[in-house]
Amino acid sequence: MSKTKVKKTKGSCLCGEVKYEIAGSLGVFQYCHCSRCRKFTGSAYAANIIVAPDQFKWISGEELLGRFEFPEARHFATSFCRSCGSSLPWKTNSEKAVVIPAGTLDGDPELRPFQNIYYGSRADWYEDASDLIRYDELPLKKKG
Repeated sequence: MSKTKVKKTKGSCLCGEVKYEIAGSLGVFQYCHCSRCRKFTGSAYAANIIVAPDQFKWISGEELLGRFEFPEARHFATSFCRSCGSSLPWKTNSEKAVVIPAGTLDGDPELRPFQNIYYGSRADWYEDASDLIRYDELPLKKKG
């Protein structure tokens, strides 16, 4: 019987002090448009991958983690690096899943987003990225 090799992907905070690794996923990669995720990310939505706790491990810097919870929230918390403020993975209150902010990954998880959740609560100013002009770099400032 052959063993299937599990894809491992590493992630880190902006300053690089906190590092983690995921091995596989639960197959969930989604954009969350709820107001809490927008506030925490400072963006139109949070791009989150869900993994089982046994698929996740801290490599370094776990002592730098901060956490914020709404007492009334069932499925929401935030975790961040106390050194640089970067968003970081957090375990749900049920302890059945770890939410990985996809922007903190250092490699390709070989999984793509497949759904938008809380889309009805999206920001009033939200525009689908595919409808916007695209630049590979910061565009030159127009003279005149």
